[in-house]
Amino acid sequence: MKSDERSNRSRELNGILLLDKPEGVTSNAALQVVKQFYKAHKAGHTGSLDPLATGLLPICFGSATKVSSFLLDADKEYLVTGQLGTSTDSGDADGLVLVENKPVKLEQSHLNNVLARFEGKIQQIPPMYSALKHKGRRLYELAREGIEVPREPRSVTIHSLSLEKIQGSKLTLKVNCSKGTYIRTLIEDIAQELGTIGHVTQLRRLGVGPFSKTQMVVMRKIEAAAADGMQALDSLLLPDDDALKDWPSIQLEEDLCKPFSQGQVIQVNSEWSETQVRVYSYDDVFIGMGKMNEKGELAPQRIFSQQYS
Repeated sequence: MKSDERSNRSRELNGILLLDKPEGVTSNAALQVVKQFYKAHKAGHTGSLDPLATGLLPICFGSATKVSSFLLDADKEYLVTGQLGTSTDSGDADGLVLVENKPVKLEQSHLNNVLARFEGKIQQIPPMYSALKHKGRRLYELAREGIEVPREPRSVTIHSLSLEKIQGSKLTLKVNCSKGTYIRTLIEDIAQELGTIGHVTQLRRLGVGPFSKTQMVVMRKIEAAAADGMQALDSLLLPDDDALKDWPSIQLEEDLCKPFSQGQVIQVNSEWSETQVRVYSYDDVFIGMGKMNEKGELAPQRIFSQQYS
């Protein structure tokens, strides 16, 4: 095999990169750039960000793709700026302006009262510019053709909503929310409660599940690491089980590692019951994910290490 062919081969690697997605690119485009730097055989991101949005985009390599669904289901934290008095067809600054009203004067006390109404469980109607499907087609595809279809309201949870700044008719909010929350819709709905219209001008994701903004890696740091070689790139990765830090953990006795790794339900002595757990071997290797029941039985859900099987 020629050396240039060998250098272009993909490689097997495991771990999580917490990318700080830059503005102006899709999440998939950012993923492909990172995947190429790492020459990764298998990679995927967990939860798309709009091209306008920046911030935390976890990219899972190899075995870490097994935790991607749990990161998709995790709570998220955002910093968002909304412009009141103007609406766009997409709900953000990338869309076409639909209506422009007179500038809105914001009073902090009134705004705080309105924001309080949006904390807790709320109903949202998904925007047309979303990846949801209608009769096999993405809603954003229909929206680009000028077609609007009915959408059923969805229940989401706003864990906290705080006012960070008011600047003219712009407001900046910090939002901690459940999966499935549309921040563009949230800004539009808040604007409606204030008696006006609005759209998102800036959006930054600060947290996903156990991961926070302090752990993000910017693209230029990845580029610099790539110039130093694969070892430098791999040093930017987090282990798979970091995605499950909020879960309780169980350490197995030596004789239980093999049956668990082979997918068998095993009996364990544990304080945990009716919950998902991280499972480690007697010598501290992360084996996988499991579910405890009230009988003290541990059922495997995902296996990460085959060395005990």
